[in-house]
Amino acid sequence: MTNPASIADTDHNALADLLMNNGLDNPSDDIDDLTSDNSNYATLTDALEQTVFESFDDGLYIGMMSGTSLDGMDTVLCQFNPEVSNEDGTQPPMRLLATYSQDFPPRLREVLLALCQPNGVNQLVPEADEPSSELDWFGWASRTYAEFASEVVNALLQQSNTDPESVLAIGCHGQTVRHRPQMGFTLQLVDANIIAERTGISVVSDFRRRDMAVGGQGAPLVPAFHQALFANPDSTRVLLNLGGIANITVLPASEEIQVVGYDTGPANLLLDAWTSLHTDNSYDAGGAWAQSGTLIESLLQQLLTHPFFAQSHPKSTGREDFNLTWLQGELQAFEQANANISYSAADVQATLTELTAISASTQINMFVSPSKNSSVYVCGGGALNDYLMTRLQAHLPHCKVKTTEHLGLAPTWVEAVAFAWLARQTLMGETGNLPAVTGANKGVVLGQVCFA
Repeated sequence: MTNPASIADTDHNALADLLMNNGLDNPSDDIDDLTSDNSNYATLTDALEQTVFESFDDGLYIGMMSGTSLDGMDTVLCQFNPEVSNEDGTQPPMRLLATYSQDFPPRLREVLLALCQPNGVNQLVPEADEPSSELDWFGWASRTYAEFASEVVNALLQQSNTDPESVLAIGCHGQTVRHRPQMGFTLQLVDANIIAERTGISVVSDFRRRDMAVGGQGAPLVPAFHQALFANPDSTRVLLNLGGIANITVLPASEEIQVVGYDTGPANLLLDAWTSLHTDNSYDAGGAWAQSGTLIESLLQQLLTHPFFAQSHPKSTGREDFNLTWLQGELQAFEQANANISYSAADVQATLTELTAISASTQINMFVSPSKNSSVYVCGGGALNDYLMTRLQAHLPHCKVKTTEHLGLAPTWVEAVAFAWLARQTLMGETGNLPAVTGANKGVVLGQVCFA
């Protein structure tokens, strides 16, 4: 792919201006020189049409996602067709052609987790030829992440028997290691140049900072995708993503009402961290461990005093606000104030599960009611946590809680498909953010393109 901007319909003068802007002083002569037979502009147009994609609308795209929980890299191959629709709204206008997921290499995951915390790399013990400073670790992780992402893409291509040249672009979000919207910046770690070289496919990355440049939080970005694929004129739909952080997208039935979306609080981030600390497992499968514990109501109320929960939207959060160190500090304060209360690690897991359920459902209940035709669809790894789904349903009596499987897309692949869609938006020159969601002052084209 040499150039995403189709100029097949550009007239002679416009092309001359383009050439002049690129330092060619005599465009008329240069146009003739560029043609194979020095005859006319039509020949040049014909030649250019052979080297660029004529349409970015319905081609193949790859989307990648490694979320806040850092449980692995998900990648999908999909094709979008906005002309497709069905009356009951159970099939999105896209085809999911192939999927592939792979766990992070242990050392890369360890370093990424360290980078997520200020000065966290100070706890790392460098091995041979490894860095010793935070900035050097950032560079190491950016390169290593990209090499790993390239392996995952190539595995997807091989398993699906897909020619890289048939894929228009890869949408790779990278790994967020710092998100400070109140300070006006966010850092996603990935070297897109390496992915483009290793796969032979152009890469769109760095999606969040353009939204921040126009006053937005840079998150959440997935609601624009939710609106494009899942909005339904007959009902209000709430999409709840339970990744490391929980976030909602409210899709009103009426197009005259703005889409709402924002983070609601922690989800798998704390659940996985606490599970890893106290068991031999990296996550609480099905929520069975949490279900074996007892809710600590007073601890729950203490955790809910975190300032984030009282903020009005738009808002976003991450490991900077909710992490194992924060939780351990809260537990220490709880024990000092409640010396007579004893609890187990499973009780804390039950309480953290309830924290996720109640912080998300409290926000969702602001947009649903018995008088509305409303549904809640859950995606992300938390959709596989049966106990968490049960607790959500208990707090959402006015609507049925389902997974996005009922909308035609398995919950584990929604975010990866979203970044394939965002890459497509970028190549098409279409906006990818929703100002009402992120707080930006206008819609903008997101991301930077690294051409293969």
